Amino acid sequence: MFGAAASPAQAAGYRYWSFWESGGKGGGWAYATQGPATARPADGDAIGFRFAISQDSNDASKPSAAPDFASVCAGVEKKPGTKRVAVVVDFGGPADAPPGETPPAKVLRVGCPLIREDATAAEALAEVAKPLRYDTNALLCGISGYPARGCGEQVASRGPAKPAGTAGPRPAAAGGGSSGGPSVGLVAGGAAVLLLGAAGVWQARRRRP
Repeated sequence: MFGAAASPAQAAGYRYWSFWESGGKGGGWAYATQGPATARPADGDAIGFRFAISQDSNDASKPSAAPDFASVCAGVEKKPGTKRVAVVVDFGGPADAPPGETPPAKVLRVGCPLIREDATAAEALAEVAKPLRYDTNALLCGISGYPARGCGEQVASRGPAKPAGTAGPRPAAAGGGSSGGPSVGLVAGGAAVLLLGAAGVWQARRRRP
């Protein structure tokens, strides 16, 4: 007998920060196709980050606040050589929190940094929600100290399981694209653990006047 379904409780998922951009269907969020270290939003764009457990990019939870640039950046005037980017950070709920940790009391954080015209999404995020925590592979693991530990680890998902024999989500390599698990799309290329390329951020800061 083949094609037996796996138990929903055993469905594989990943706990990670996903990366989103404005311009999605109906003016909503769209899953980023490159990482924050290389994405360079334009003046008037919005970027979002959401911490949650997801099986793959199709299952990923979006930031709970809309990419509303006009609202987030109201009153922030553009200056020569700069751009305004609306940043939305959603820390998720208790069900997505690692064991022993709880999300910040203020689940949503928004900001509108005025940054250089060539600045990346990673730099915009750093202006709004420091400190950022990376692992040795330059994966974005924590925003504003949350979570304090762990980085894109595989966990039992809360969603329905995929049939036995189907490929589960796998983290993608740096710069690659994928529709599964914490990859680089959320992050540096294709889908999930916010591979923010610390080296890219460092180089960008070196160019800063």
